Amino acid sequence: MVEMAEQRRSIYRKAALKLIKPAIAFHWLRPPNTRLPNSGQVNEMSSAQKPTLSSEQYLDRERAANYRSEYYRGEMFAKAGASWEHTLIKDNLARETGSQLRNGPCRTVTSDLRVKVSATGLYTYPDILVVCDQPQFEDGVMDTLLNPKIIVEVLSESTEKYDRGTKFGHYRQIASVHEYLLVAQDRPLVEQYVRQADHTWVLTIFDQSNCTLKFASINVQVALDEIYRGVGFPETPGR
Repeated sequence: MVEMAEQRRSIYRKAALKLIKPAIAFHWLRPPNTRLPNSGQVNEMSSAQKPTLSSEQYLDRERAANYRSEYYRGEMFAKAGASWEHTLIKDNLARETGSQLRNGPCRTVTSDLRVKVSATGLYTYPDILVVCDQPQFEDGVMDTLLNPKIIVEVLSESTEKYDRGTKFGHYRQIASVHEYLLVAQDRPLVEQYVRQADHTWVLTIFDQSNCTLKFASINVQVALDEIYRGVGFPETPGR
């Protein structure tokens, strides 16, 4: 009899716990009379709590950093490392272009030099720049260029949409820029945008390995075979 009574008490205790636990758990997740914020409120709070930097603070941090970051509207964006193919293409084109410009007023520089789009406030690092006029810099440190003539970006899967759209929109605000080139890394393809007198842009496509890229605003021609020297293409291009 004693054992049966003890078994009944044990069953009752377990049943009571099953009824109580859900109520306790619910009360812990959301106390009574507490209204959860909607997604819009969450976004507003996140934006309000996000610290912003001035361009002067960005430059101070960037000049002391061991890696490069772009800057726009108070935020820094770390740049990802480049692939082997990306680096080969950039170096091949920069070397061939620079070699042909060596006796003239224009100079070719690569992604170590920062560019500021004064009209929009973007600070960025294009893959290749050509400068023909006297270089203009934001300050005496002379590491932020204001007046490139030609900008080249080597496309990658993660940046192609940005390079074609939003970033090109920024670059068009630089009055000195006359050409913008997009170079694929998964196939022989160079897209050349040239500014016209009425500020429209004309696109020319070079997409055969045996053709030659002809710059519109400088006297330079580079065979696509040279641009893609040493580069292996995938069997099925990604773009």
